[in-house]
Amino acid sequence: MATVLFVEASGAEHRIDVPTGENLMRAALNEGLDGMVGECGGGLACATCHCYVEEDWADRLPAPAQTELDMLECTASERRPSSRLSCQIIASDALDGLVIHLPAAQY
Repeated sequence: MATVLFVEASGAEHRIDVPTGENLMRAALNEGLDGMVGECGGGLACATCHCYVEEDWADRLPAPAQTELDMLECTASERRPSSRLSCQIIASDALDGLVIHLPAAQY
């Protein structure tokens, strides 16, 4: 299990225990966080689970697949070097303490 800090665009912070193997989009949706839509349910068919990984953590995650990079071209909010799709980040013990920032808009 990993405890992940989600920071909404408003600055509201939520520490969520995410079971190993669960994607971060699902964890955020289960908690009803503002700024997470996940319209395609994690099917890598939209970019409505866009997030910004805290820069200290960006290099600790597996590199995004080309399909994720392609979908990141469709984000409603600014794409940054640390942009990821939260449906593609899978919780593990190694991600305990991860910090994720949610953008102001997903559409």
